[in-house]
Amino acid sequence: MHIVDGVLATPVIVAGTALTIAGVARGLKDLDFERIPAAGVLSATFFVAALIHVPVGPSNVHLLLNGLVGLVLGWAAFPALFIALLLQAVFFGFGGVTVLGVNTLALAGPAVLVHYLCRRGVRSARAPIASVWGAFGGGVAILFTVGIVALALALSGEHYWPAAQLILLAHLPVIVVEALLCAAAVTLVRLVKPELFGLPTGAIARNLDG
Repeated sequence: MHIVDGVLATPVIVAGTALTIAGVARGLKDLDFERIPAAGVLSATFFVAALIHVPVGPSNVHLLLNGLVGLVLGWAAFPALFIALLLQAVFFGFGGVTVLGVNTLALAGPAVLVHYLCRRGVRSARAPIASVWGAFGGGVAILFTVGIVALALALSGEHYWPAAQLILLAHLPVIVVEALLCAAAVTLVRLVKPELFGLPTGAIARNLDG
């Protein structure tokens, strides 16, 4: 989901850029040496997933996976997603440079929100509960991302209202798919790399053995 250059009003661009700068600065403080590999992998995963577009009516949609990024990285989702969006804008022309701040905010803001809403749930000792929280996080992240994009368009002019409504409708199937993918990813990560969620290595395996 990329807003292109020349669409948004200047005040919206300025506000989005300022909030993204603050978010990236906060995220870099949390991005210690041990978390850089995870940030790189998730940034690359988002980069690839966002290149695969599926036509839905007159619009195109694609996976975002920012819910999973937020669950793992928290505030570090800002620099991770910023780099991916920057590379997409420079190499493929997706989105744009002037709207990079707004696009980053639309993805990373919900990712951070999901981190605080669902992080405790995905660390539950019970796998089904963790999966439900993962699904909730994946779906909510897309819902808020779509909401921010629609709001940015709506604030830029009444003539963008139809586009904002179309974006909301077109991404309803994406919310469901992202919820299922995030639930599956949470289940897998808890088994093979639980430390990404702040769980001790082998903790899930010990619970299963018990």
